[in-house]
Amino acid sequence: MKRRTFMRCIGCGAVATAVAQTELLPEFLGGMQNACAFDYSENLASVEARYYKKLDGGGVECQICPRHCMVTDLERGYCGTRENRDGTYYTLVYGKACALNIDPIEKKPLYHFHPGTTALSVATAGCNCNCKFCQNWDISQSRPEQTKNFDLSPDDMVEICRTRSVPNIAYTYSEPVIFYEYMYDTAKRAHEAGIKSVMITGGYIDDKPLAELLPHLDAVKVDLKGIREAYYRDVVGAKLQPVLDRLVQIRRAGVWLELVYLVVPTLNDSDAEFTDLARWIKANLGTDVPVHFSKFHPQYLLKNLPATPLATLERAYDVSRAEGLEYVYVGNVPGHRTESTFCPGCGEVVIERKGYRVRGINIDGNACRSCSRTIPGIF
Repeated sequence: MKRRTFMRCIGCGAVATAVAQTELLPEFLGGMQNACAFDYSENLASVEARYYKKLDGGGVECQICPRHCMVTDLERGYCGTRENRDGTYYTLVYGKACALNIDPIEKKPLYHFHPGTTALSVATAGCNCNCKFCQNWDISQSRPEQTKNFDLSPDDMVEICRTRSVPNIAYTYSEPVIFYEYMYDTAKRAHEAGIKSVMITGGYIDDKPLAELLPHLDAVKVDLKGIREAYYRDVVGAKLQPVLDRLVQIRRAGVWLELVYLVVPTLNDSDAEFTDLARWIKANLGTDVPVHFSKFHPQYLLKNLPATPLATLERAYDVSRAEGLEYVYVGNVPGHRTESTFCPGCGEVVIERKGYRVRGINIDGNACRSCSRTIPGIF
């Protein structure tokens, strides 16, 4: 049976925190209103990857992330999305989207980047980590042949944004590092069309690929999953230091940066960790980088743990503020007062939020309307 269908872009409504593929695609599939037709794809992509080194004997060394996978002929790297074919390394997910939606930018979360706007959010299968708490594990931990993919080119995404008046594209849901080439070309094409690009990432990427990508991005949100090397090793399946290095790199490049720290009960929720986190951010990134402490919900391989108590999130907030961080937020708790942005100078609300909705913006340019203090961000 031919699996041809039509995709229509819709406005954003109430959206769940987790983004399972089965929740996303039905939102877009099934109509022909102001959209183009797309085919479900039975085939994977075959586009030569960037950033790899050819080795003697037909092997390759992937150089997109700190894993530096050594891949023999007809094998794939850790992420499962890049394959060596006779000494040439290919990305299998270029233009093969498995998740798509129009979201509030606040859902990313980005709170100091064009508040109240929307983003066309896109993902492919795959990830270069294996976080035990992953909410989108059904796509991030799948190989591309295990997901329903449809052909969506960079030009297609730009056209959707134009048709639906969506000002941003977000590379999100799984890990955009593993669909780097697709993201890079889309971001470049989007900039040419006046559309902004934001990367929602764990930051597990090498310095050279990131340096090449940053000029085509307008904002980056990094999930800093912990501040202990052992946590990264045992819970994330990665290393901490490369992520810290990339945070400094993004900050120095001048691209807007926000952080999320998912607070997982018993694993990364001590006062010592909150203190060390705040002090590292203050010393290496500055006091004005927004930090979101997000509520954990039992998912994937950590269903044995409870959801994060509100008191723990508020403790993380209090510790961080006491250490001098100026823009700290409690996430995944709709209606909490710390969803809003307060001016550090006069204490007035400059961006009022409830859930993913912006209720009021009291900023002129980048200045608080009450005291004229500069509020960092892109407004």
